[in-house]
Amino acid sequence: SSVKLKLICAQVLKDLLGEAIDYEKILKLTSDAKLESGDVKATIAVLSFILSSAAKHNVDSESLSSELQQLGLPKEHATGLCRSYEEKQSPLQDNLRACSLRLSQLDSVSWRVDYTLSSSELQEVNEPLVHLMFAVRDRDSGVTETVPMAVSADKFRVLLAELKQAQALMKTLL
Repeated sequence: SSVKLKLICAQVLKDLLGEAIDYEKILKLTSDAKLESGDVKATIAVLSFILSSAAKHNVDSESLSSELQQLGLPKEHATGLCRSYEEKQSPLQDNLRACSLRLSQLDSVSWRVDYTLSSSELQEVNEPLVHLMFAVRDRDSGVTETVPMAVSADKFRVLLAELKQAQALMKTLL
């Protein structure tokens, strides 16, 4: 029924939003249809694909409903699915955006500047050195790795300017 499909969609959307999916609930909802485990998994995969693809391509619920009906899904089922999608479209898009093209996540940055006046080799150096320490967390394992880096003041200015350009470009994409 369309109510059961909407409840299954709610579980799939929870999964897409990073929350725990309740497989027991889905199995109860599909028990009267006598679906096997593989069929239930396929149903979840198809709904996940439809909902995530619609969110990725910014499809409105009316267009999604129309497309699903053209593919043969009954109107009541398409309407229920699209209502669930419409309720979670914005957070779903935000979550997909946050997860896209990310291999790791920057947790923190610390820095210090050392100013070398002279050394054993040179009588006068007078050059600042910027020490950066990045704490980078791997998305899959959750392990945080510390990445140290030391650059001259000139290279740091170039790095900072390029990072600001990249940030401005990313803001235009969001």
